[in-house]
Amino acid sequence: MNQPLRDDMDFRALVGDVRPLPASNRADPTAHRQCPSDAQLARREWAEEERGARNFLSDDFVDLLPPFDPIEYRREGIQQGVVDKLKHGGYSVQSQLHLLRRPLSECRRLLFPFIQEAYTHDLRSVLIVHGRGREIDSPANVLRSYLAKWLSQFEEVQAYVSAQPSEGGLGATWVMLRKSARAKANNRERQQKRRGQL
Repeated sequence: MNQPLRDDMDFRALVGDVRPLPASNRADPTAHRQCPSDAQLARREWAEEERGARNFLSDDFVDLLPPFDPIEYRREGIQQGVVDKLKHGGYSVQSQLHLLRRPLSECRRLLFPFIQEAYTHDLRSVLIVHGRGREIDSPANVLRSYLAKWLSQFEEVQAYVSAQPSEGGLGATWVMLRKSARAKANNRERQQKRRGQL
């Protein structure tokens, strides 16, 4: 007896008296989905408005950054060593946001929940890929200029720097987020366990 035939017999022995489902008991993948109800549409619209109302990122005038200058920012109290480690890729990418070739309004809308959710999930280092233009008023450089402004508006952002050439260079930005209260408590507990205090 050859192997495929033996495998087929073994399979039949395992499944025993299992029978195929009747045609009337199968899902129809060609069936059209129902349109959302008016209540569902109203809830979606309300959620979008609520999210937009919480978005404090300003789309007012911004001074355009020179296209070939790296960006760097750190809050008061953040050590330069942290920024240097961030700049040289010393932290792993825990999440990425790609904003390449997107309109400015969409980038503003995507950045806000991205930073909020990263902080909520205790992420510390994230990478934002935005591209870089060669002219001062190119769309990519305008986005880069707004991104520098927006990131400094978040209390959760401790520092940000332009990435290394291997990670996207001036077309990407590393962002360091502060630890949440939960992450600080977990860190304290870990240190106390290590010292044998718990």
